[in-house]
Amino acid sequence: MDKPATDTSAVDSDLADDIDSSPYVGDAEIEGGSDRYFNRELSWLGFNERVIEEAQNSSHPLLERVRFLSISGSNLDEFFMVRFAGLVGQYRQNIEERSADGLTASQQLHAIAEHADKLMGNQQLVWDELLKSLASEDIFVRSLDTLSAEKLSWLEQHFVDQIFPVLTPQALDPAHPFPFIPNKGLSLVFDLIRESDNRNIRELVMIPSGLPRFIRLPLEPATYVSVESVIQFYSGRLFPGYKVTNSGLFRIIRDSDIEVEEEAEDLVRYFRSAIKRRRRGDVIRLEIGPDISDSIVAMLRGNLLTEGATESRVDGLISLGDLDLLVEEDRPDLKFTPYSPRFPERIRDHSGDCFAAIRDKDLVVHHPYESFEVVIEFLRQAAADPDVVAIKQTLYRAGKQSAVIRALIDAAEAGKSVTAVVELKARFDEEQNLLWASALERAGVQVVYGFIEWKTHAKISMVVRKEAEGYRTYCHFGTGNYHPITAKIYTDISFFTDDPKAARDAAQLFNYITGYVEPKELELISMSPRDLRNNLMGLIEQEIANVRNGKPGMIWAKMNSLVDPALIEKLYQASNAGVDIDLVVRGICCLRPGVSGMSDNIRVKSVIGRFLEHSRIWAFGNGSELPNDDAKLFISSADWMPRNLDRRVEYMIPITNRTVHDQILDQVMVANLIDDEQSWELGADGSYTRVKPSDKPFNLHRYFMTNPSLSGRGKALKKSNAVPRLSLRRRKKRAE
Repeated sequence: MDKPATDTSAVDSDLADDIDSSPYVGDAEIEGGSDRYFNRELSWLGFNERVIEEAQNSSHPLLERVRFLSISGSNLDEFFMVRFAGLVGQYRQNIEERSADGLTASQQLHAIAEHADKLMGNQQLVWDELLKSLASEDIFVRSLDTLSAEKLSWLEQHFVDQIFPVLTPQALDPAHPFPFIPNKGLSLVFDLIRESDNRNIRELVMIPSGLPRFIRLPLEPATYVSVESVIQFYSGRLFPGYKVTNSGLFRIIRDSDIEVEEEAEDLVRYFRSAIKRRRRGDVIRLEIGPDISDSIVAMLRGNLLTEGATESRVDGLISLGDLDLLVEEDRPDLKFTPYSPRFPERIRDHSGDCFAAIRDKDLVVHHPYESFEVVIEFLRQAAADPDVVAIKQTLYRAGKQSAVIRALIDAAEAGKSVTAVVELKARFDEEQNLLWASALERAGVQVVYGFIEWKTHAKISMVVRKEAEGYRTYCHFGTGNYHPITAKIYTDISFFTDDPKAARDAAQLFNYITGYVEPKELELISMSPRDLRNNLMGLIEQEIANVRNGKPGMIWAKMNSLVDPALIEKLYQASNAGVDIDLVVRGICCLRPGVSGMSDNIRVKSVIGRFLEHSRIWAFGNGSELPNDDAKLFISSADWMPRNLDRRVEYMIPITNRTVHDQILDQVMVANLIDDEQSWELGADGSYTRVKPSDKPFNLHRYFMTNPSLSGRGKALKKSNAVPRLSLRRRKKRAE
C-alpha cells in the first residue's frame, strides 16, 4: 500500500460515520424485538471482531496484520467516544426509548461492556501472537530489563534529552486537586516513599501526546520500547530521593460527540465552541493497566468515573491504536506490495480532456483501482478553463492536504462563480472543515454550511461550461468523500455525466441546501430526506409485484450498514413473497437472514480485506434474474439507516447508460457477491462464518488490482463460471 495511505486517522474519522450517536426512535407500526433484529451496537462490535480476525490472517503480510490490529483498537476507541457515550447520555436522562431489538439503554450498556471486554481480551491474545511473529522477523518490542548495556546507555541519554524535559509530575493530595486528563490520554501513577522521612506520596505523570508511543532504538536489529516503560524504568531520575513502591498505566476515553442545537444562531461560532467543549467531555471509560494497585484504582474511580461509565482491566498493552507506529518500520517485504492506481483510459484516449471524455459518453471510475486523481483533474481543468463559468461542490471530508480545496480556490481566484457546501457536522473533521471554510471564503468562494438539523452527506460536483450550443453542465456523483487518503484505500464509485436531467436535479439539490428551495420535480435522482426512503420502498415493492405476476424477483444491494427497521421489514416482506435477496453489508447489519418464515430468501455477507468496501450499489431485477441488462441499477451516498434516510441530505441516482450499467453491475457487484477469499456469511443467530474458498477461489480486491479498468471488459465476470454458482444455489433452493 502506498505510504500516504497509512494515515489511519483518515480511516478512523470516516468510519465514525458508522457510529451514529442518535437513538433509534421506534416506529409504532413496526414490530420490534430480538427475534427480528440484531442489536446494532453488538453488530458493530462484531464488525470490529472481523477486523481483528484479519490481524490473524496469515495470508496478509505481517506488518499489515499489525495495522489491522491497530485499526481495530482505534475503531473501538471511537465506538466508546460516540455510540457508547450516547447510550450513557440516554441512561443518565432516563430516556425510555428502546432499540429496535427491544433493549433499554441500560441493557445495551451492560451487553456492550461485556462484549467489548471479551473483544479486548482477544486483541491482547492476537498482539501476543504478533509479537512472536515480529521477533521471528527481527522486529522486537522489548521490556527494558532485556536490553543490552549499549542500548540502555543510548536509551538513558534519550530519556534525559527528549523525554524528561516534557514530563510534569503532579502530586495527588488534598493540596493538589486531581488534574484534567485529555481524551485518550495515557497517564502513569506512582506510589512513592520519600527516603528522608519514609513519607508516602502519590504522583501522577501525564504522557504528552507529542511523545511517540514507541521508541525505536538506533541499533539493529529493529528494537522498540514503549514510552511508558522508559518513564517507569528511569523513574529514579524523575523522582530523586524517592523509592517507587507501585506504578501503573491508565487511560481514559471521553464523550466526544457534538450535539447540534437547533436554536444555534451562528453555526460556525457554535462549532468552534463545541469543539473546545468536546475536549472536556465526561469520562465514559477507564482502562487500567495490569500492575496498578487496588488503592490507585479506587482513587481513579473516585476522581474520574461518573454515572454510567465503565472500566476495564487490560492485561497487556493499552491503546492498541498506537501500533500503527510499528507499521512504519522500513520492511517492504512485510507489507502489501505497493499499488499504484491507473488513470482512466477513457480520459487518456481524449488527450487528458475530462470534459471531452464525458461528452463522448458517461464515465465510471472505480476507486482505488483507478486513480482519484481524475476527480481532482476534473476540478483543476474546470478551474483553468476560461469557458467554465460556475462550479458547485459538496465537501463532507476533504482531508488535511486537499487538492480539491486548492482547485476550488484557484477557480474562485480566476473569477469563476464557486459555491462550496462545507459540512461542519462531519464527525471528528469539524475543526479541519472550519479551516477549509475560512480558506475558501478568503479566496472568494461562496461557502454554505447547509442545514442545522441535517448533515449534507451527498457527494456531488457540478461544472457549468459555456460551449458552442450553449451552457452544458458536467456532474460528478461519488459514493465516497472527496478525500485523497481514503480514496486510496476505500472502494468507491465515481460517476461522471453530462446528462441534462442529472444536471437539473443536481442544481435543485444545491439550491435546496443553499437557499432551502425544496425540489418539486426531480427527473432522475432521489434525495433524502425528501423521497429516497419512499422510492427505495417502491423498488422493493415492485420486486414483490414481479413475483406475484409470475416473474423473477431479485435484489442485490451493497452498503456499509443496514439498520433501518422499516426497510428491514420490507425486505422480510419481499423474502416471504419469494424475492431472492443478496446483501453485501460491510459493517452493521440488524437484519436476521435465513430465518424460516421470515427471511428464508435473504443472504448477507461481509467483505473485509486489503481495501475497505465503501461503495453503495443497489440492483433490482426488474422482472428478470440478476444480472441482466434491464435491471434497475443505482449508486448512492447513503446507507440503509434512519439517519441517512431521515436526517441527512443524500442522493440516489439510476445508472441508465448501458456501458456503465454493465460495468458496475456485471463487474463490481458480481465480484463482491462471488468473492470467497475475504468474505464472511451472517447466520440467523448473528454469528459470522468465514466463507470457505472454492476450488477456484476468487479475491475481488486482487482481481481489480490486476484488472483495474472497468472499460472494455463488459460481461467478463458474468460469463465466467462464477455467476452460475449463484444461480445453481437458487435453483437448488427452489427445487427443494
